[in-house]
Amino acid sequence: MPELSVVITVMNERENIKPLIEEIRKALPAIDYEVIFVDDGSEDGTQKEIVANADERIKLVELRKNYGQSTAMTAGIDHTTGEYIALLDGDLQNDPKDIPFMLQKLKDEDWDVVAGNRANRQDGVFLRKIPSKIANALIRKMTGVYIKDYGCTLKIFKREIAEDLGIYGELHRFIPVLAKLQGASITQVDVTHHARIFGKSKYGINRTFKVISDLILMVFFRKYIQKPMHLFGSVGFVAFFLGIIINAYLLVLKLMGHDIGGKPLLILGLIFLLGGVQLITLGILAEVNVRTYFESQNKKTYQVRKLYDGKRFIKPQTSQQINTIA
Repeated sequence: MPELSVVITVMNERENIKPLIEEIRKALPAIDYEVIFVDDGSEDGTQKEIVANADERIKLVELRKNYGQSTAMTAGIDHTTGEYIALLDGDLQNDPKDIPFMLQKLKDEDWDVVAGNRANRQDGVFLRKIPSKIANALIRKMTGVYIKDYGCTLKIFKREIAEDLGIYGELHRFIPVLAKLQGASITQVDVTHHARIFGKSKYGINRTFKVISDLILMVFFRKYIQKPMHLFGSVGFVAFFLGIIINAYLLVLKLMGHDIGGKPLLILGLIFLLGGVQLITLGILAEVNVRTYFESQNKKTYQVRKLYDGKRFIKPQTSQQINTIA
């Protein structure tokens, strides 16, 4: 078993593969490591470039199609064997030379997660830096997880934390929050950040709305994942009792001979009543689903086409086989 597994998700990064592998070899000579490249539907020959530059330490997990970075990360973590797991970008903007220091800090100080902070970020100001600063501040405020740089991929985990992250959809931006949900201890260190040399970023300003929607989900996970009835039930009961008060008032008016048929307040009262009942019912259903979620088997959200073990392509393990081994 290697000490460290480095998971790198790539999509159309052919020109970056060879220099990235060379940098990893230079940075980790004193560490027993493996590198898991996860190809997330590349169409530029990235897979062939990985195989051409691979040795016994390098593996390739080739997904059948583009599933997205979160699912690709999950696939990579599932195929690791190391005691510690590092996540690294495949675009040469993260520097592998930071990994030994981060790993040593994790071991010496017994952290569960060491996250990178791009102190001198080499990206565009208006389309990358400013939106990122706003998003980081909003995430910190709403989740209570105080990490300076949520967008930095470079992180190192203890294996048990990485295996249970549950990075679904596009939740890779919220890995520190997912780790905190497990009770993980997290620290952060400044890391080197390089300007992109080859290729182009797969992310733009359009990701803002995805971040906001995922943030709402993370707030729910952080505060109510084990008690959804506390959210839906509380709001539902408030709405229900407001509806009762409004309709009781209208009933008194009706008994006094007033016409209430055309009053907008009647519609509002009915909306509160029906909405309250629906929210309470939704809370009950959410409680049932949460119990199912925690008690069900861990089914994979991806399919692997090919698996390269450093020497040859082999038949990928099924989800059931991977779960059995784990």
